[in-house]
Amino acid sequence: MSKKIVVITGSPRKNGNSFAMTEAFVKAAEAEDCEVTRFDAAFMKLGGCHACETCFSKGKACSFDDDFNKIAPYIGEADGIVFSTPVYWYSYPAQIKCVIDKIYSFCVAGKAVADKKCALIACCEEEDKTVLDGVRVPYERTAALLKWKSVGEVLVPGVLNPGDIDKTNGKEEAAALAKKF
Repeated sequence: MSKKIVVITGSPRKNGNSFAMTEAFVKAAEAEDCEVTRFDAAFMKLGGCHACETCFSKGKACSFDDDFNKIAPYIGEADGIVFSTPVYWYSYPAQIKCVIDKIYSFCVAGKAVADKKCALIACCEEEDKTVLDGVRVPYERTAALLKWKSVGEVLVPGVLNPGDIDKTNGKEEAAALAKKF
């Protein structure tokens, strides 16, 4: 039986470095007979969490009708979740952060999402790897709270311009994550 993996990206640059790592992961996961569903958050209609705590009360994850309601069923059914993102101003880009914040809806509604595997693929412009802490720490805390098992993190500093990732082993590391699902 193939594993279902949801990949959520945060970059608005289709030719960017995190997209290149995402594509390497997806290709490798599909070669491992995984069923991959990808959501590019930057190209979706997503709003922030309103903290209304009415999640799933209207037959959908979020009472405010945006594209998170397209993503949520896949998260619920997935065996694994992968977040792939650049670092923007020392944190997640707003587009993917909206998705991450709304995963809270599963907690509010008491929907079981534990026992999933997860991974983080991220890159940043600066050479200092601690700049990636702005995505790494929230990812790790999210996994702990939801009782997800992190199978790995690919954290690549020093890439800004499209193609810079090719000067690193980031794509190879991202592809290697697929075997861990």
